[in-house]
Amino acid sequence: MINKPNHVPDRLGLLDTSAADPFLTEGLLRGEVVHGGIDVAKVVEPLAEDDARWAVEPVRGLVEDAMHEFAADRARADAWLAPRLHATLRLTRREAADKRLWNHMAVAVAPEYVVWRHLPGATAKRRDRRVAAERFLGSPDRQCFSRLWWAAELFRNGSDYAPVETACGNQDLIHSVLRKELIDHRPTAQALVRLLQSGTVTTGREIDGLSVAINAAGATIVYDAFAPDGPRDPESLRRWIAEAESAPPVGRYTLPEGPDEDPAPEESVAGLTKYFAELFETAPVRGR
Repeated sequence: MINKPNHVPDRLGLLDTSAADPFLTEGLLRGEVVHGGIDVAKVVEPLAEDDARWAVEPVRGLVEDAMHEFAADRARADAWLAPRLHATLRLTRREAADKRLWNHMAVAVAPEYVVWRHLPGATAKRRDRRVAAERFLGSPDRQCFSRLWWAAELFRNGSDYAPVETACGNQDLIHSVLRKELIDHRPTAQALVRLLQSGTVTTGREIDGLSVAINAAGATIVYDAFAPDGPRDPESLRRWIAEAESAPPVGRYTLPEGPDEDPAPEESVAGLTKYFAELFETAPVRGR
């Protein structure tokens, strides 16, 4: 397994996909050799020097701790890292939508983590192991770090990251649901988490079948009307971001706290949880 590049930048930056492509060599994707880092730095657009959020050291600390703690079960690192990455970076959604930030994090800051987390295991049928390039430069639901940040953003319940741990502890939920627009409705996200916590849905097939049913029902039922969400105060997010410079490092054994926002309305979450459980009874689940 590769180590980190010889040159790791001190600050996050923006790296165009076209500029990053040459560094995704076969050696890197196979986990055999990593680039030196110096040449990547030459094609990066720097971010504001006076913004504490762009410091690389806190992110490096998180990925190194994750690799150490979850060496025996790499998939478990997602549930641990997602809330802590979100609370460390403190991005607006507009900032998080810029793929160039995630390109830089994956290619220049922590490429060895991407390989560690996503290099498939060897099997009798698959001896030629290789990380998919989309884990470095892919869409928000596939790229190694952006998928975790967005999962934390969409599944947190106000300042509470506990639902994020549940959601990211199930790979099928991220893969099947994260890319669907309905998940941006907070009561929907929290209802899905509760179905996982109660054991109503557990397997990948069940999650996929339920997500299909939810989206099909959404064509005729407007969830905002059926289970309204409360208004969100943008000032809470602004304050949270402004406090980044003075915020202590996120805890390793306790969950951090997100923006001081009101949680999703309990009545809406409870109503959708019951409705989705009923939908699941007739959801098209393979093998059932």
